[in-house]
Amino acid sequence: MSDNDNNDNKNKEMLVPADFTSPEVLFNQLVKIVESYHPSADISMIEKAYHVADLAHKSQFRKSGEPYIIHPLCVAIILAELELDKETIVAGLLHDVVEDTVCTVEEIAKEFNEEIALLVDGVTKLTQLSYSKDKVEIQAENLRKMFLAMAKDIRVILIKLADRLHNMRTLQYQTPIKQKEKARETMDIYAPIAQRLGISKIKIELDDLSLKYLEPDVYKDLTEKINSRKGEREDVINGIVEEVKFHIEAAEIDAKIDGRVKHFFSIYKKMVNQNKTLDQIFDLFAVRIIVESVKDCYAALGVIHEMYKPIPGRFKDYIAMPKQNMYQSLHTTLIGPKGQPFEIQIRTYEMHRTAEYGIAAHWKYKEGQDGKNSHDTEEAKLTWLRQILEWQRDMSDNKEFLSLLKSDLDLFSESVYCFTPTGDVKNLPNGSTPIDFAYSIHSAVGNKMVGARVNGKLVNIDYVIQNGDRIEIITSQNSKGPSRDWLSLVKSTQAKNKINQWFKTELKEDNITRGKDMIVSYCKNKGINLSELLKTEFMNKVMSKYGFRDWDSIYAAVGHGGLKEGQVINKLKDEYDKKHKKEITDEKVLDTLSEIRENKPAAVAKSKSGIVVEGIHDVAVRFSKCCSPVPGDEIVGFVTRGRGVSIHRTDCINLMNLSEEDRARLIEAEWNVSPDKAQGGELYTAEIKIYANNRSGVLVDVSKILTENKIDVTSMTVRTSKQGTATISVGFEINGVEQLKYIVAKLRGIESVLDIERTTG
Repeated sequence: MSDNDNNDNKNKEMLVPADFTSPEVLFNQLVKIVESYHPSADISMIEKAYHVADLAHKSQFRKSGEPYIIHPLCVAIILAELELDKETIVAGLLHDVVEDTVCTVEEIAKEFNEEIALLVDGVTKLTQLSYSKDKVEIQAENLRKMFLAMAKDIRVILIKLADRLHNMRTLQYQTPIKQKEKARETMDIYAPIAQRLGISKIKIELDDLSLKYLEPDVYKDLTEKINSRKGEREDVINGIVEEVKFHIEAAEIDAKIDGRVKHFFSIYKKMVNQNKTLDQIFDLFAVRIIVESVKDCYAALGVIHEMYKPIPGRFKDYIAMPKQNMYQSLHTTLIGPKGQPFEIQIRTYEMHRTAEYGIAAHWKYKEGQDGKNSHDTEEAKLTWLRQILEWQRDMSDNKEFLSLLKSDLDLFSESVYCFTPTGDVKNLPNGSTPIDFAYSIHSAVGNKMVGARVNGKLVNIDYVIQNGDRIEIITSQNSKGPSRDWLSLVKSTQAKNKINQWFKTELKEDNITRGKDMIVSYCKNKGINLSELLKTEFMNKVMSKYGFRDWDSIYAAVGHGGLKEGQVINKLKDEYDKKHKKEITDEKVLDTLSEIRENKPAAVAKSKSGIVVEGIHDVAVRFSKCCSPVPGDEIVGFVTRGRGVSIHRTDCINLMNLSEEDRARLIEAEWNVSPDKAQGGELYTAEIKIYANNRSGVLVDVSKILTENKIDVTSMTVRTSKQGTATISVGFEINGVEQLKYIVAKLRGIESVLDIERTTG
């Protein structure tokens, strides 16, 4: 964000530890920072965390050769610089102990508390973010997990940002390939997240460090050119600061005034966006005026505009219209005394704090300090996060999710402000059209849009919105919906997503039918037996590979050209061939079954899955996904065609509807897992449906209960009816029916939950 500062470079450099700085020196530095802002003088918990982490990492060293404990200490220092609560500092010190040492989350909960354990666990799960073009699905799935973790507790991502910042500061010790990989991931994901959360203190440094490794020649060139005239520029800045200070004091406004050269990435961004060289970028430096009140902001602006000539069209009032991340300031670009342009930013001390620390500026311990509740501010900053979670729910295609996310986080995009007919402000990407505006109001408005008026006049739908435009959308119930051409006109990720969703929903049935026909036709031409390949386990592998959550989505993707039918069939064949080599034939299983029933008493054989099956040795046993049995359920086996025995609950709908012929394939089965052994042994997948009145936050409440009980979620989908009832289908891993009953009882306690039932087929 070019308008946020990089003024604290000197302080920042002091806090970047020199090689092999003593851990004790760093710890003392950490304590001093915490004591400088925290109302409580008790640092015993931080001290304990330091000793636990130091002991856990005792024999570990970083690539630089320094003791590993240096890293968590530096992460904690960065968090302390953001003035975060002690729980976050402690979690920062402990953030690597679960992943890299023998210490467990349970031990952290016992030694400290559940809150710290959840923070450490959340950060540990985010450490596996992969950034490789060959693993797009893995990256997208990990990012999905990251945003869910952020929704549960935003401090998880604050710790992750601090972790990433210190790793970027020490990136010189990594291989060139690793440097590029980490820098690209930082530029695309972490720096924009820091920007969205308003934390310019971290965002700016991540930007510059990423640029240093991604564009080393550009970075070196910028550094040399800016430093070559450093003295000259500093003289100009100091002259303007002194001049401004004199006039502001004369107007009896109490203010703090300083100047700075803009940070490297901000200059590089201007060069790219405006297609200019460094010599053509004039406003390379900015002056900041910090005052006591909003009234003083506008008074100072009046003084400044009297002193210097403002450049038309370069004044921005972010106080009246804050940015999406709640950033507020007045920005104006002026012509200096020697004809050089420069920018002035005017803000209050509170606005400056928010610009520097973002969401971290309003952390909870301060509520007890000054009586102000920061809940509303945090909620406003997390609107964007809720939007991402909505995308997650709507999208089965991982590649599309990743593409939309990167587009939404694009560091190079600028914003335009416009108004609804009632005067509400809408913030859209630069270049947006009335279509973007319509979808920013509601998807129903966009889908029914037939035209638009801008400032009272009819315009084409490809009109480019200008700052200050007042826009009115014309809708019609006779509209047939959006056109595919709109996708090339819209700029906002939100509009693209909603248009794509409309086409997927409206045309999905057609695409599914077309895709199914294409696959059947392909198999017929190649002489492939499709029914042999369409087995659940093979289909699951294909869905996982291509990032889809149900088989109809695969058909739809083939139908609209997103996947080739050959790709799908070849992957199914690969899985079939792997399985076929080691599988017992259907005939063998049925023959064995008949022989046992006719000649032998009910001998039993135990499979590896903890299931005892009537007298059949070396048989493949699998749990049916239609009813997901777990230890404690009454079960029965079904001898399948070519896939061994599938285990069902006795109340499974699919079993109840079996024909007489298929009933002959049922075989006795029982659990060989006692309840006490199940507690720490194998995990089983259970699926439930939660029916609830649709309200904001119900999904977060469900996720919170599952996380608090250390339940791993394997799937989650949400559907909302026109009557306002949400159906949340959740699959998760448990050790038995008793644990399932406990989780269901907890979920029933959530506000607005109407009923919960297990999936029975």
